[in-house]
Amino acid sequence: MSASHPHAHAHRAASGDRHHDAIAPVEAELPEFRSQDYGRYDAEAHDVWQILFARRMATLADTASQVFLDGMARIGLEPERVPDLREVNRRLDASTGWNAVGVDGFIPAEQFFRCLSRRRFPTTLIVRPRAQLDYLPEPDIFHDVFGHVPLHADPVFADFLQRFGALAAAARTPEETTQMARLFWFTVEFGLIRERGAVRIYGSGLISSHGDAANALGPKVERRPFSLDAVINQPFAIDHFQDVLFVVEHFDQLFDAVETLTQRQRTVQRE
Repeated sequence: MSASHPHAHAHRAASGDRHHDAIAPVEAELPEFRSQDYGRYDAEAHDVWQILFARRMATLADTASQVFLDGMARIGLEPERVPDLREVNRRLDASTGWNAVGVDGFIPAEQFFRCLSRRRFPTTLIVRPRAQLDYLPEPDIFHDVFGHVPLHADPVFADFLQRFGALAAAARTPEETTQMARLFWFTVEFGLIRERGAVRIYGSGLISSHGDAANALGPKVERRPFSLDAVINQPFAIDHFQDVLFVVEHFDQLFDAVETLTQRQRTVQRE
């Protein structure tokens, strides 16, 4: 499978009103954020972005969730140049209060989820080399911004992701951590949604990877209806194409799933 998406996001895994101002700030250490320094991107970097953008959009217009496509337009991603996070965040913050924030590659799990709980999405700033268009062992700005950020402009998905981050940051047992990792993997990274009478992709690992997307919509994958219990009990592997994926009917199911997990964890803590 393509390694162009950061599997470590899933391994980092993982309350009340679903509005973004309803959760009290998490007082904990955050990563050091990095400014983008947009002028450092040379012609090669913009060429690589243009190639990747064109290759994925050739199929995404027909296979991606409309919510993703609308989000791309809302945050102003352009096909010919690396996105300027200041411009992206100006649009994104006005829509849902989210921002993409620069970091140096992978960050510790708890810091990653605390960022999500504050509507901050840690974003790698490098552009992959031309020689590694199809295989990259670490994240880059194409996966993180093209693959993830358009969905953050959707209010329902934005609320889900923030609530997920808060719950994941609070995970204290191996069982809770595993549950959050699986929920992240089968939604944020490899999620499918039924729209306009067809199954479409929205997970960033599918959005940013032609091979994974083709596999997800092909005959070798068992596409099951989304169920929280089914998802948190479904193991996954990161070194080959997925055999089982889950289809939501709408993004409210994701928010409801996190709310259910939150209530379950509160019940366990009281016992």
